[in-house]
Amino acid sequence: MQSATAFKTATPQPYSFDQEILREYDIRGQIGKNLSANDAYAVGCAYGTYVKRKTGGSRICLSFDGRASSPALQEAMTAGLIAVGITVERIGVGPTPMLYFAVKDRQADAGLMITGSHNPADYNGFKMTLLNGPVYGEAVQEIGRIAREGDYDLGVGSVSDFDIQDQYVDRLMRDTLLKPGKEMRIAWDNGNGAAGEILRRLCAKLPGEHIMLYDEIDGTFPNHHPDPTVDKNLEDLIKVVREKKCDLGIAFDGDADRVGAVDEQGNILRCDTLITIYARDVLKRHPGAPIIGDVKCSQVMYDEIKKLGGTPVMWKTGHSLIKAKMYEMKAPLAGELSGHIFFGDGWYGFDDGLYCGIRLIDAVIASNGPASALVSTLPQTCNTPEIRFEVEEKDKFNLVTSVVNSVKSIAAKDASVTVNDIDGARVNTPDGWWLLRASNTQNVLVTRCEAQSVEALERLKAMVKDEVLKIGYKVSFVQ
Repeated sequence: MQSATAFKTATPQPYSFDQEILREYDIRGQIGKNLSANDAYAVGCAYGTYVKRKTGGSRICLSFDGRASSPALQEAMTAGLIAVGITVERIGVGPTPMLYFAVKDRQADAGLMITGSHNPADYNGFKMTLLNGPVYGEAVQEIGRIAREGDYDLGVGSVSDFDIQDQYVDRLMRDTLLKPGKEMRIAWDNGNGAAGEILRRLCAKLPGEHIMLYDEIDGTFPNHHPDPTVDKNLEDLIKVVREKKCDLGIAFDGDADRVGAVDEQGNILRCDTLITIYARDVLKRHPGAPIIGDVKCSQVMYDEIKKLGGTPVMWKTGHSLIKAKMYEMKAPLAGELSGHIFFGDGWYGFDDGLYCGIRLIDAVIASNGPASALVSTLPQTCNTPEIRFEVEEKDKFNLVTSVVNSVKSIAAKDASVTVNDIDGARVNTPDGWWLLRASNTQNVLVTRCEAQSVEALERLKAMVKDEVLKIGYKVSFVQ
């Protein structure tokens, strides 16, 4: 990559990003292919300009994850921000939620996180936030336009470094019910992600016994891929929970803004199940409040929220989209199946896997029983995992529109079939429901089914196959 010195002396110039890296929720690409220090410098110039115009402020917190490419990207990013008059407050390596916390705690105008999240080691990118809302969609495209046209607000900025780790850990500790006399044995799988040092500091303060897996920050991810929503990535955690007779197992993705969990038997607690568990507690303080989930979440979750007296709200998939809807509705809790869960109740409204872990521990303690008891009364369903199949990028949304129109024509003739088209097609039948939507980040369509029985699930899968065949593709549910 280009040297940091070169960026410090550079004059910002118009710069065109590879359009592929300007995504719906962030800017993300592959080092050596479509992402470099030049891109980081240009993002610094463009995002700094965007923040000044959007907020009237000029103070941005900056952090980065443990990938090999991240330090050089941070140096280039810092130079770009300074070139447009930004006061840069660097908090060092750590998880994305620590960056979000820094923005809130220090009342900065915005934040910028250098992270590849759960992508392979040779990927990296930039997650952006304002003090009071996410940056996504059209805002990402506007940042691209500012860079492309060289439309910068030049200035003279500054940089300072500070350590917020202990403040963040102390804030995480404030809400835990895990006190002396209520000890638990908990296994934590950091997956060599960016939360390693925070996890060590947190476990050192929490009562009980804490077993840490892969707490060393290593951006090559030598043990397993850091994505806790993929079952095979939880195998080590499940093994430790069972062998060490732990009360709970908690896992994070590469930048710890997503959470995964297993109960004391090693059974995986899906993220829509976690939202249901959290809703029981949250709705005690916010009766009738909206609880938001994405279109991929189980119908069981929505039904349970309603039974608890809450207002279930189904929304579009995408952590930035869910976060924006949460702000709009002032919801105390929101989340999506991918593991992004947001607490407005007691927290700041951003997705934080570490805080979700604390709240899950609290739920187990409050129940006076094992973690498995938290889900023992929930209805059992049969479902498929998320099934993805590749399509042409330029066609993916039109393909889904064709499916929506097709199933709506079926629903017009059969009152037992209903279609929710807020994000693709979520089709309800007497057997259960199925979903087909286009990914916002990949050239794939995504499908999932949930039914009351194995036989009903097979009928739903057959319906999906028929609809996909109509648009010229085939889908297999065999993993």
